[in-house]
Amino acid sequence: MPIASTSATDIDVLRHTIRTSGLKVTAPRVAVLRALQHLPHSSAERVFDRVKDELSGTSPQAVYGILAAFTGAGIVRRFDPPGSPALFECRVGDNHHHLVCVACGTIRDVDCVIGAAPCLAPSDDSGFTVFAAEVTFNGLCEQCRATASATDDP
Repeated sequence: MPIASTSATDIDVLRHTIRTSGLKVTAPRVAVLRALQHLPHSSAERVFDRVKDELSGTSPQAVYGILAAFTGAGIVRRFDPPGSPALFECRVGDNHHHLVCVACGTIRDVDCVIGAAPCLAPSDDSGFTVFAAEVTFNGLCEQCRATASATDDP
């Protein structure tokens, strides 16, 4: 599936984001960042599927490398939901959390549960300075809950 059309101004913003993070701007990096903007909470495989037609000769390993570089540079966040491959998103720096439907896999962002980061404090910090907390709320989305209720009715 080709990436949705992006204006020249949007491409310039992506290039600027990559450049100011200290990374070299390349066509594969721009394509991966653009794909993530259109497909938040995507696995490396899903990103590869999105960019492979645009970037002939690219490989899943190249996409993994780009995502690792982006994560290290702070322009992409890696999120590891239980029972799923690592997912990546462009929403960074705000310490938000995730709602995950255990039935269909739908993922939604949810703002920090209690004010500013880290918004939760461990009962024993063992001398760590805590600056962020990752929380994943697992449950059933509205649609799956409705489907489950409908199948429970006699």
